[in-house]
Amino acid sequence: MKRLARLFALLALLALFGAAALLWVRPVPQPPPLPLPPLSGPVDLIVVEKAARRMLLLQDGQPVRSYRVALGFSPDGDKLRQGDGRTPEGHFTIDRRNDQSAYHLSLGLDYPQPEDRARAKAAGYDPGGDIMIHGQPNQLPEGFVVKGDWTAGCIAVTNAEMREIWAHAPTGTPVEIRP
Repeated sequence: MKRLARLFALLALLALFGAAALLWVRPVPQPPPLPLPPLSGPVDLIVVEKAARRMLLLQDGQPVRSYRVALGFSPDGDKLRQGDGRTPEGHFTIDRRNDQSAYHLSLGLDYPQPEDRARAKAAGYDPGGDIMIHGQPNQLPEGFVVKGDWTAGCIAVTNAEMREIWAHAPTGTPVEIRP
């Protein structure tokens, strides 16, 4: 009888320690991140990291914003020709702004550049063009985000993010698109 009582006591003790261990290692929910302070003034550079699907806005050489991006539907490699679904790589400049585009706001990049035109001409094809940083298609409800890489070669963000980029990336802002 004593052995049975000791066994029950041991089992009760193990159950107590097991319950305590479960409580001790249970993940604690983290509070939501604090909202970022509003940006002031123009950004110095926009960097797009295609492999990471990330866009960074820099001021004074420091990242001040990071956004998830969607790219062309076939994003690997540099853009070669119209219709290839690739987002170009290299150094560009915002050369135009369009608040009436088919997508929520758009900032145009100066692609194709002379070397892109020369390569395409030598190979006998169109290099493509009209590469933009833009929001979501206008026909979608506000807040809806198309998943995956879906553009024809542009760089897409949410509409809220596009409004922030639009406000702080004037014509002439340099854009670096990395593989």
